[in-house]
Parts: sequence; structure tokens; C-alpha cells
Amino acid sequence: MGNNHKFDVIIVGAGPAGTTAAYVLARAGVNVLLLERGTYPGTKNVFGGILYTTVLNRLIPNFWEEAPVERHIKGVQIFLISGNNAVSIGVQSEEYNKPPYNNSFSVSRVKFDQWYAQKAEEAGALLVTSTVVDDLLWENGKIVGVKVRGGEGDINADIVIAADGVNSLLAEKAGLRSHFAPRQVALGMKEVIELPREVIEERFNINDNEGVELKYIAGDATEGIWGGGNIYTNLESISVVTWVALKPLIERRLKATELMEHFKNHPFVRNYIKGGKTIEYQAHLAPDGGYDFTPKYYTDGLLVVGDAARFLNASIHYEGTNFAMASGEAAAKTVLEARKKGDYSAKGLSYYQKLLNESFVMKDLKRYRKLNRFAEANPEFFDAYFGAITQMAVDYFTINELPKRRQELQMLKRFRSTLRDLYASGSGGTYHHNRLARVLYRTFPLVRFLWQCLKGVISFI
Repeated sequence: MGNNHKFDVIIVGAGPAGTTAAYVLARAGVNVLLLERGTYPGTKNVFGGILYTTVLNRLIPNFWEEAPVERHIKGVQIFLISGNNAVSIGVQSEEYNKPPYNNSFSVSRVKFDQWYAQKAEEAGALLVTSTVVDDLLWENGKIVGVKVRGGEGDINADIVIAADGVNSLLAEKAGLRSHFAPRQVALGMKEVIELPREVIEERFNINDNEGVELKYIAGDATEGIWGGGNIYTNLESISVVTWVALKPLIERRLKATELMEHFKNHPFVRNYIKGGKTIEYQAHLAPDGGYDFTPKYYTDGLLVVGDAARFLNASIHYEGTNFAMASGEAAAKTVLEARKKGDYSAKGLSYYQKLLNESFVMKDLKRYRKLNRFAEANPEFFDAYFGAITQMAVDYFTINELPKRRQELQMLKRFRSTLRDLYASGSGGTYHHNRLARVLYRTFPLVRFLWQCLKGVISFI
């Protein structure tokens, strides 16, 4: 490229967000440079295992016919577990076996990201790998390019799109965010465990290219820390994932590797992975602060997308790739609008905020904005309460000679006693007079009423 080469747009990071922006812009005839620090796209990118593809399928219809996907996800099983008990609910549908397959696929990022970046190249983007961006270029208070480590030097552009991940150096250099605090991120750990295809299909009751996802919500899956665990089926391997809020992990001085081993050896996990061989291990930080911790998304000459903008739905869905692609597309549309007006100032790029606000990205982030703070303020909810709930379910389905009415009363009495103990002791004395325990205890008649309603529905069925 040489020093002082000029592009219309420079995109830093060839993950789903950056590549989506590059693809949309290149297809519109914009001169795009896509920079990737890895030796090829996917080498530096980590995620759980599910690619959500509503945006991708709109951009590249029926992409799965050529993309290196593993399995389409036909169902999900959600587990609430304590040390010895589990409560689960599952959803599967034959409709998910038909295109567009519920827009959910297990993939290997190393394979998928290379394919997706190649599509951007075919559209006209220039991909340059093994390239580290150290800083931004400024002129009269506006960002006008990037400083690249090594021989490439300074590269100029009308607009820079930062897609450089959760630790976004460029967003920080631009003054759009400060250093993250531990409470704003989660630590994700992943093992890819090799198993024969026929074993996976028999063990998970799937056929052909069908796949399933198992979700474990906090509780004993993460030793009571806000987070979760997942198992995803690939063609000849399974991905085992844990993710936990970083702040309580540090405060409790737990080792991440030991937490992963705890999850893998749990009675309701180990049988799914037995006999497998770990062939890959990954760890990565992910944005977990929610809407209240997102940075500003744009400034003069710069847009921020994907994890760099903290766009991740850290609810039970833990959805990131769809958010990344949606923000990448919105950034590309913003660039096209700015080019029409010749205005690359913050005001000219404010259209990005409008597009985000109109999309599911901001709406979902706002909906779950309190979840992180709730988890931080009520850590016992994901420990002692989960144990009480799973025990109540076990009590209800225990077979004995008691009349069902008496068995239900004993179950409710035990559950109420557990809530009373939690209220009095604050989960073992750590969280004295916890507000959540008080609310649940005082509203127990409502819990009982709802339980009676549930029994009525079951009896009717």
C-alpha cells in the first residue's frame, strides 16, 4: 500500500461486525480496506459456538449452501442445576429443520470468518492480514486514518470503523470509552472436545446435520456466580463453554480453569462429553455490562461496531454475532449516507445512532439493561435460590406413598422454610437481610397461588 495511501473507509478487525461492514460497503462500490491482526480472519476470534444469522441471510440469501457451517440448531434445552438436582425445559421444532433453520448454526470461527472475509473480497474489499493498528491519525480534531505497526506506516481514510473487539484500543484512543472495570466484562472459556459423529448424533438424539444447544443457567454450573454454561454440537466435536462475571470471580479468588473442570464434571454435564478428547482450548473476555456500560458509538471520522461497542445481549440468549452483523450493516449504511452529503463529522455520522435505535440491537440492550446490576446486587439468587427451586421440583416428583396433596404441602413447607432461612441469614450470613429474599418471602402467597394455577393446568391436561 505504501505510506499515505488513501481509502474511502478503513475497517479494523475482520470479525462478523467488521466483515459485514466491508461486504456492504464494497458491494456499494466504496473503496474499503479491511485490516486483520491475525494471520487470517478467525485466528484471533473466539465465541461460544452459535452463529445467529438473520442479518447474514438477508445480505447473502441461503448462505448456508456455501458457507462452512457445522450443524443447524433444531432445539435448545435449558437447565437449572444445583449440586445434585436439575430442572430443565426444552424446545425443538421440525420447522427448525427447514430453511432458514431458525437462523442458528454451530460453526468454527476459523473456517467461517475466512469464508466471510473472502465474500467481502469478492465484493471488492481489500483484506490485509497480520497487520496491527497502533493508533489513529488526526487532522484538525478529526480522525483521518490509522497508524499501522511496521512498514505500512500511516493509512488515510475518510472514515475509520473500529471492529477491534471488547478491548477496543481505537475506541479508547478516540475518547469514546475508558478502561473497562471488572464488573463490565465476563470471562468466557471454551473447550472443543472431539467425538465421533455417530456418538454425537446418538447421544444428543439428532440426525444428519441437525444440532442442539444445551444451556445451563448459573447455579452450580458456575459455582453460584452470575454466568452460565453451554454445550453446542458440531459435526465431529462438541463445544463446551462457561462464562462468568469477572468481578465476583476475582473477589472469590476462583481459578477459571477449576471452574471449567467443575462444570465438565457436574453430574448433568459429564455424560454428554464422556469419552471425548479436548483438541482446542480458548479463553476470551466479552462485554457483560449491558446498555448502561456501552460507550459512545461515533465521533468525527469514526464508528464503533460489535464487541468494541459492547453490543452483546448478556441475557439467557447470550447473543453476539447477530448484534455484531447488525451494527456492521448499520455502520455501512451510515457511511453511505455520509458520503452522499460529504459530511464525516460526528453530526454527519449521527445517523448511526438512529439506525441502532430502530434495530433490535438497542431495543434488546435496553430491555436487559438491569440484569447485570441485579446479578451484582443479588449474587445469592444464582446460588441458594436455585438450589431451593430445584429441590422443590425434586420434592414434587419424588415417588412415595404420601397422598399428592400432603406431598405438595410438605414441598411448599420446605420451600417456605428455605426462604425464611435465607431471609434470616442472608444466604449463610454473607448477605444479611437481603432485599430479594425479603420480597420473595413476603410474596410467598403469590408464589403459592401461581403454583396452584400451574397444578390446575396440569390436571386439566
